Amino acid sequence: MASTAKDKEKSSLCFFSSSSISSFYREIKPSSLLPRIRFVVFVLLCYVLWLRLLFFSFPLDSSYSAAAGHRHHHHHHQLSRSPETCDPDIAPFYIHTIHPRFNAALVRRCLSRLACCDVCPHVGHLGLGRPLLRLPDAADAADAVRGTAWYATHPSTAEMLFHARVQRHPCRTMVPEAAVLFYVPFYAGLHAAANFRQANHTRRDALAVDLAAHLSSLPSFRRRAGRDHFLAVGRASWDFMRSPAGSDLGANRLLLLPEVANMTVLTVERHPWEGHNQFGIPYPSYFHPRTAADVAEWQAELRRLGRNHLFAFVGGVGSDSENADTRTSILNQCRMSDRCLAVECKPDRHNCDDPDLIMDVMRRADFCLQPPGESFTRRSTFDSVLAGCIPVFFSGHTAHTQYRWYLPSRPGDWSVMLEPSQQNQIEDELARIPRAEVGRMREVVIGLIPRMTYAHPNANRSQLGFRDAVDVALVELTRRVRSIRNIETNDR
Repeated sequence: MASTAKDKEKSSLCFFSSSSISSFYREIKPSSLLPRIRFVVFVLLCYVLWLRLLFFSFPLDSSYSAAAGHRHHHHHHQLSRSPETCDPDIAPFYIHTIHPRFNAALVRRCLSRLACCDVCPHVGHLGLGRPLLRLPDAADAADAVRGTAWYATHPSTAEMLFHARVQRHPCRTMVPEAAVLFYVPFYAGLHAAANFRQANHTRRDALAVDLAAHLSSLPSFRRRAGRDHFLAVGRASWDFMRSPAGSDLGANRLLLLPEVANMTVLTVERHPWEGHNQFGIPYPSYFHPRTAADVAEWQAELRRLGRNHLFAFVGGVGSDSENADTRTSILNQCRMSDRCLAVECKPDRHNCDDPDLIMDVMRRADFCLQPPGESFTRRSTFDSVLAGCIPVFFSGHTAHTQYRWYLPSRPGDWSVMLEPSQQNQIEDELARIPRAEVGRMREVVIGLIPRMTYAHPNANRSQLGFRDAVDVALVELTRRVRSIRNIETNDR
């Protein structure tokens, strides 16, 4: 009986609850539900946008993506991947697993403080930056983003692009004992950019000092005192060589630490006189091909172009007094000539942040002027190569002494050097070069594009069919380390 009573009580409660709820909703007016519905939709929309930002800023690593690709066969979105083999000129290399505060945490911090420094808004897509939609025939915008080889890439993200490329490289080994080269994926440039204003030198140097201490504890590092280890940094070496004797311009001491002195440092600008262990790698430009066909198509377009201006200059006056005079002279000469195109960069303008404008100007000129700015090198040099525009230099340290791994041995084959006595009559000097010679030089410049670019991180090496900027560096690193090993063997 007690059980029957309880069942009736439960039944009546359930009936009461359901009927009460239904009557409750019948009594609510639609107008009172509308604000709640709007709030729920708003929350869901924010959540979806947050997931989208998270995905594009921190794409899944290659191993997870590959597994997911086997589970979900969206064949019309995925490239067919051929088996990748290691280039015989590239030695097996090992990527050290270091604490996220040396790389991933720096990216996350950058994304949370976009106003921190100029590079932070551009660290998404593994350093590629915002996709540029240059595929009008794509079925939709999502297809265009997935298929594009063009991105608004910041010049300081070379270290991120290098890391992304080597993570899925066929010459990578997961076994330290099998490696000849050892890569340390420290985003030193990203860290430096966020700490230039740090007045306390100890704090400014702390992360670099911690990294050096960690490396010195590794058996693989101690074996050759770091001579088979290398770093890639996305800023000029000057930003990591603060000396007590020099002015404090915000640099840290990374490259002066004893543990780093034996390592090979890949940098977008090496120290011309003290960089014995530093080697120049290209600044990243806007083009990140996925296949050899991407490159061939772009090169063919450059060859078809009709260039209607003799020379072009993209840049500002700058703050360096010596180079400011040269740049002021260049801008004045350009304004006075109907054969010159100029894009003047100023702090209150954003025209020099427009990839389409920059590439359009450079593609319309035979020669692109590359004077030094606040330092010797310029990202613009690599933009001009990408545009098939012959670089004109005012200093040998802008490219010729910097990127020897990447450039022809004879500078005159692909570039022009203007001596001080020639710099006040730029148009006349360039106009003297025979048209046939201009054509030959342009063809060499166009031929440099593959080795000057950072291929898309998802590119299949067998589909690229060429060595990109990362491959060229790995080939040269292999030669360097094998030479060091031979010397060590002979010394024994």
